[in-house]
Amino acid sequence: MIFYFSGTGNSLYVAKNIGEHNKEELVSIASAINNKDESYEYTLKDGEIIGFVYPIYAWAPPKMVIQFIKKLKFNNYKNNYIFTVATCGENVGNAIKVISNLLNKKNLTLKSGFSIQMPNNYIISGDVYTKKVEQEKLSQAELVLNKINDVVKNSKDGIFEIEKGFVPGILTSVISPLFNKKGLDTKKFHAGHNCTGCGICESTCNCKNIKVRKKPIWGKKCIQCLACINLCPKRAIQYGKGTEKKGRYKNPNINVKEMMIK
Repeated sequence: MIFYFSGTGNSLYVAKNIGEHNKEELVSIASAINNKDESYEYTLKDGEIIGFVYPIYAWAPPKMVIQFIKKLKFNNYKNNYIFTVATCGENVGNAIKVISNLLNKKNLTLKSGFSIQMPNNYIISGDVYTKKVEQEKLSQAELVLNKINDVVKNSKDGIFEIEKGFVPGILTSVISPLFNKKGLDTKKFHAGHNCTGCGICESTCNCKNIKVRKKPIWGKKCIQCLACINLCPKRAIQYGKGTEKKGRYKNPNINVKEMMIK
């Protein structure tokens, strides 16, 4: 059973790849939370693998992932193999340690962990990569995925291949809380005149925070996954004025329908 959170498809692709190689089902964390199942209770099969796959937001797991794990409950847990994969632009800080600590509090043990560099989608700061660099990143990610699939398939313990970056403790313990406090404002989101009201932004919003009334209207909840900006087929959605001339990114191996939150 692989639990995943994804904004524009990178983490979903990783989860899907690992799931297919190891014959494990996928569970959308955002869908589980938006269905308001407060227990997040799952019954494990004998020997079933447990995985957590998610992107890095300000050198930490997304708030929604942390919220989910805190309430997660497994029935029939018998020291099942648990792994985690964080997709990132460059490095992950102490994000894997955050996941490990959350699991330890529930008497669950993280056996292995990885980070995978993927193409950038956070165009609020920076821009998307060129197509050449994007393809290089995706090709390199395939090599890392091959290693992860070998580790997971054989339930190898103690394998942690993580790019933490410089001063990971500060990145995760200081910058991440600031991001969650100051960086999740929805006031700057808006749709331009070329918006067709197709509803893709509403159906792919991880927080179920968008309602389309001819044009999208944002509520107050946001996790900054930027699905709304990057998946809009008309590039009509902007964040202030800084994203108007920037590119957009969706993992090319994932279609928009797969990104919809049920």
